[in-house]
Amino acid sequence: MTACLPLDGLLVVAIEQAVAAPFCTARLADAGARVIKIERPEGDFARGYDHVAKGQSSYFVWLNRGKDSLALDLATADGREALRALIATADVLVQNLKPGALERLGFGRPALRAAHPRLIVCSISGYGDEGPLADRKAYDLLVQAEAGLASITGGPKEPSRVGISVVDIATGATAYAAILEALVGRSVSGAGADIRVSMFDVMAEWLTVPLLQHEGGMPPARVGLAHPSIAPYGVFRTGDGKDILISIQNNREWAQFAAVFLKDAARARDPRFASNVARVENRAATDALVGDAFARLDAPAAVGLLLEADVAFASVNDMGALSRHPHLRRITVVTAAGPVSLPAPAAVFMGAVRSYGAVPAIGAHAPLATLAPDRETP
Repeated sequence: MTACLPLDGLLVVAIEQAVAAPFCTARLADAGARVIKIERPEGDFARGYDHVAKGQSSYFVWLNRGKDSLALDLATADGREALRALIATADVLVQNLKPGALERLGFGRPALRAAHPRLIVCSISGYGDEGPLADRKAYDLLVQAEAGLASITGGPKEPSRVGISVVDIATGATAYAAILEALVGRSVSGAGADIRVSMFDVMAEWLTVPLLQHEGGMPPARVGLAHPSIAPYGVFRTGDGKDILISIQNNREWAQFAAVFLKDAARARDPRFASNVARVENRAATDALVGDAFARLDAPAAVGLLLEADVAFASVNDMGALSRHPHLRRITVVTAAGPVSLPAPAAVFMGAVRSYGAVPAIGAHAPLATLAPDRETP
């Protein structure tokens, strides 16, 4: 017998494309909500990002499991009327159309909230509803650049993109959390919510520490696989060519590392290295000291001493190593081209086994089957 999921019975209408909103609604679907994904007749353009998942887009397969797909042409009166009927039955509306598109279709958010006071509307945009960039299109890498994330990413020579769609993912996770808050609030007050989440706001808030460092006169530098505020915290190579990333978080750990790994306990009292501030100010000397110790050891010996010293460390892996990693948990989702194995969602609910729905083909769910006449208007 399948356990009841926390969002069973919730109906979500998602006018969505690309990554941020689908990330949010995939989590709602995983938690039991019925998510009706509104697609153009030609489908969400993320379906065409690549073809590596058995001929399908890796992005789309990842982010659209467990959803219904309803193909509507919202440029037509019939399409808009079908959407209007769906919204009248929905608990949550999520949308990430380009700025102003929903209003131009006749679905202004204040009017929706007035007509459906229990409805939770979550709108995802690039730069919010006001300000000089409000009408500008925005995608993940553009916001990485605009918000300054790229300026602190990469090595010393040039800025770099974060290797995943971090702005989209962070925005989708923020929207998901906000919707859950609104659902809790509605359970108390009976009132829905109008939630606005901008990609720029999400990333600016995530950049609080480097922003405060800049405003405090210590602008962060790009340091590659190192930490601008902590030392030693970076990659060191063993004598047999193995790259190992270590992290020393406090002076107690440094003292233990000096005694066990460096075989020189006095380094913990050396004024150049005795505190994290001193080690950062003398980063070149710190890294040279640690690097020399690594170079004298092969990888098994280095790992053994790091474990003995109780120092945090990691291998510098690639996707091949992740694919084989003993800690990688997986789920399998059904697609039109066959089953696809994905990394499992991170949250584990002990004692509650979850299943994950299929990835829909474009327009796989007809309007009459999608509408739920037995549901009361929220």
